[in-house]
Amino acid sequence: MDDSRTITTVFGARLVEIGHEVVIAENGQLAVERFQASAPDLVLMDIEMPVMNGFEAAKQIRAVEATQEWAWTPIIFLTGSDTPENLVMAIEAGGDDFIPKSAPEGVVQAKMKAMARIAGLRAELSLANRKLEAQASQDGLTGLFNRRYMDLRLDHQWGEAIRCGAPFGLLMMDVDNFKLFNDHYGHLAGDDCLRAIAATLQKVVEEVNARRLAHDAFVARYGGEEFAMMLPRCTPEALAEIARVTVDAVCRQGIAHARNAEWGVSTLSVGGVHMSRAEGALAQLFRRADANLYRAKQNGRNRAELG
Repeated sequence: MDDSRTITTVFGARLVEIGHEVVIAENGQLAVERFQASAPDLVLMDIEMPVMNGFEAAKQIRAVEATQEWAWTPIIFLTGSDTPENLVMAIEAGGDDFIPKSAPEGVVQAKMKAMARIAGLRAELSLANRKLEAQASQDGLTGLFNRRYMDLRLDHQWGEAIRCGAPFGLLMMDVDNFKLFNDHYGHLAGDDCLRAIAATLQKVVEEVNARRLAHDAFVARYGGEEFAMMLPRCTPEALAEIARVTVDAVCRQGIAHARNAEWGVSTLSVGGVHMSRAEGALAQLFRRADANLYRAKQNGRNRAELG
C-alpha cells in the first residue's frame, strides 16, 4: 500500500519473489477496504498516501479489529524518512514495525519473517482461547450449552424481551424414569442415552430457528437428566408445536428402556410456559415451567403440559 506506483511495483515484486501473495491498494481508504475484504496476514503501509495517510488507515484497521475477538494483524510502515518522530507516530497509530524503503533485501525478509512468526503465534493463541471459551460454555457430557452459559445468555434474552415487550417461551424437559434406566443398563449406557437425547434436542432447536418459530432459540443441559429450551419471541401455537415435536422426536429415537412403563423406550416429559409479554422475574418462568413438568409426570409421562 504505497503512494508511488514504481515503489509499489518494486516492493510487490520483492514480496512475491520471497513467496508472498500481494494485494495492492493505491490509497489509504482502499487499504482499509481491501483489508476488510481480504483479511491479510500482514500489512505493509506507506505513511504518505492520497485520500488517507498511513497513520489514519492503520487506526481504522485497528478499529475494525477491535470489533473482532482476538483479531490482530501485523502492520509494518514503509517510509523514505526514517526519523524518530515517524517511528513514534507509527507505533501510536497501531503499527508494529518500521522499514525504510531503501532497506536491503535481507532486512525486508528478516522483518517479514519476524512479523509472520508473531502473527502465527497470535493465531495459535486465538484458536486456543476460542477452544477454552467453547469448553467453558459447553456441558462436558452432552455437548449442549451448560447451566452457567444458559444463565448468562438467558439473562440477556430476558432483559431484551422485557425492554421490547416481546413474548417468551420456555420448555423444561426431564428424561422419564432415568434412574431406573441407569439401574438396569448401567451408568455408561445412561451417559450414551443422555448424549443421544441431547443431539435430538439440538436438532429440534435448529429446526425451530430455521423455521423462525422463535428468535435465537437454544437448548441447554439444566442438570442431571433435565434440559431447558429457551424460545424468545415464540407464539403460544409455536410453543405447543415445539413441545409436541420434542416429545415425539425423543420417543421415535427408540432408545431401549425396558423399565419405562409400556413404551419400552426412553421418553421425555415436558413442562412449558408462555408469556405474551415478558415481565417480572425470570425465576417465575422457571417455577411455572417446573410445575407443568411435574404435572406431565403425574399425568403419565411421555407428554407435554403447557400453561
